[in-house]
Amino acid sequence: MKKKLLKCFFTVFCILAFSVNCIHAQRLLTLEEAIATALMNNYQIQLSRNDSLIAAIDYSYRNMAFLPTVNAGAGYTQNDNNQKQTLADGTERKSNNLQSKNVQANVTLNWVLFDGLKMFATREKTAALLASGEYAAREQVINTIAEVINNYYAIARNKQLIAATDVQIALNEERSKLAQNKLDIGTGAKPDVLQSKVDLNSQKSLRMQQVTQVEQLKEQLAQIMNSKISGAAFDIPDTIPLNDALNLGAIQEGIEQTNPTLLLAKSNIDVAGYALKESRSLLFPTLSFNSMYNFTRTDNKKVINPYSTLFNQSQGYNYGFTANIPLFNQLNARRAIKQSKLFLNMQQLNYDNQRSLLNLSVVNAYKSYDQQKRALKLEEENILLAKENVDIVFQTYKLGMATLVQLREAQLSLAQAYDRLIEARYNAKVSETELMRLKGALLK
Repeated sequence: MKKKLLKCFFTVFCILAFSVNCIHAQRLLTLEEAIATALMNNYQIQLSRNDSLIAAIDYSYRNMAFLPTVNAGAGYTQNDNNQKQTLADGTERKSNNLQSKNVQANVTLNWVLFDGLKMFATREKTAALLASGEYAAREQVINTIAEVINNYYAIARNKQLIAATDVQIALNEERSKLAQNKLDIGTGAKPDVLQSKVDLNSQKSLRMQQVTQVEQLKEQLAQIMNSKISGAAFDIPDTIPLNDALNLGAIQEGIEQTNPTLLLAKSNIDVAGYALKESRSLLFPTLSFNSMYNFTRTDNKKVINPYSTLFNQSQGYNYGFTANIPLFNQLNARRAIKQSKLFLNMQQLNYDNQRSLLNLSVVNAYKSYDQQKRALKLEEENILLAKENVDIVFQTYKLGMATLVQLREAQLSLAQAYDRLIEARYNAKVSETELMRLKGALLK
């Protein structure tokens, strides 16, 4: 009976332990999920979208520049006055509590028929501003994707470093046991034991630092995604896949039509061009159509002058044309034109500068990408050699034919080979991501 109870208790305990582990298990976060979450929640992207929406609202009202403006006004005035008059013949008139009511209402229309084609330039400028907003939002999206990718694989890199440190810890533990065994049988030395333990503790300390870095990078990734979950709630694989088929010519081909920074700079040139047209319109006359409907009513309860009206009402409309011809406006028009020309030239220079910087960035990123690929291939060979070397030195150390210094040097060589291998793989991925970002190909 007791055995059955113990067996049942053990079964329940295992189920509960499994449930707790499932609750606290970390969810594996894929790169696609991280990017999708960031595109949905990232603050910088939301701000860029709002800027683009503002431009879109202006664009939706672009044809309003051709329509007239209509305004309505109304007023009501009530007077209660005391009056006293002295006429030329000496007659005096005096009356108190002279009350009158006055009601006014009007509707005015002003329709600009010609303004030096400014309204056309304004309409086209709103379209250029809309394109600028879209390119700015696209640029922010691509930059956010690149940031997510780099941060995501930075976590993978540090996890690989942890795995490499685990290898060193296992080697140091084995080395410490061997040193202790040699000391126990009288063939070893106390300094070898102490040095082995110091090296072991050093690797354990390094591992704790690496684990902390992984946790910090995961929190940073969660912040980029603007996710409600913390970095402790998810995990990522420790693999870093590479695309080794990128070609410099393919990256440079058509990059002016895909790079959002260049597209934004080119759109700003269009905006500046339309602003120049708006400034030039100040040199032309303006022709407007004006119309007004007016209603006026005055009601006097009592008047002091017998020739004054007790009641007066008028209503009707009028219309006409107004032409404003600029003769001299303190040279404001010429000043605005010069400033607009200068701004247009600045935008053209900015475009040329951005294109030059882009070409330089692409060339440098590709050189780094190509160099890191070659370094990765070399380090993949080195890691095999370093592992074999450690195995040989370890076996000879067991037989007493190698010193502790030789074994430590072999381990150090292996650790450095791991570091270079992992760093080369990560740097190649960063360069690959940068090339795709410059191309504008991260957002498909």
